[in-house]
Amino acid sequence: MAVTDGPFLWYLNRGSGLVLLALLTSSALMGMWATRGDAGTRVPRFAIQALHRNLALLGVVMTVVHVASAVTDEYVDIRWWQSVLPWHLAYRPLWLALGVVALDLLLAAVLTSLVREHLPRRAWLVVHLGVYLVLALAFAHGLGIGTDTGEGWARWTYVVCGVALVAAGVARVVDARRRSRLTPRELEVVTR
Repeated sequence: MAVTDGPFLWYLNRGSGLVLLALLTSSALMGMWATRGDAGTRVPRFAIQALHRNLALLGVVMTVVHVASAVTDEYVDIRWWQSVLPWHLAYRPLWLALGVVALDLLLAAVLTSLVREHLPRRAWLVVHLGVYLVLALAFAHGLGIGTDTGEGWARWTYVVCGVALVAAGVARVVDARRRSRLTPRELEVVTR
């Protein structure tokens, strides 16, 4: 019996999708923490950034597993080229296309991060901030096409990841506003 004959790839695809969501959420949280004004006061900033990058790297590996298992599994007809180009999708086209676009944006963020030193900072930052759109598309993709979305444990995974991201985003915006009101002297004291 070949691997593609049984349910192994189906389970691998389902599991890797939720693990991927948790990894991308964790990486985004570390990224937001690394850029906060108080980053480095309790945990060194380089440690937070290293954790952010390593979680993102694990997310890329899990993305490869998720996409490869979806394409290799024969239950749903997804061609290799359709994993990067949302065209002529037969299986739940809207939800699958959202995942494909999320993958394309994630690839852009990864590739531009690899050549970050050669890019203008603003251009890199615009692409890198697109990861928030990747997360929104990944949430929609998972909620729309995920086989386990109706299960309580899967719903809680989405809720915990979503609440953590929204809370961290709000804290990040509040921190940025507070810091914009400080005088240069006060800002210097806060960032020590």
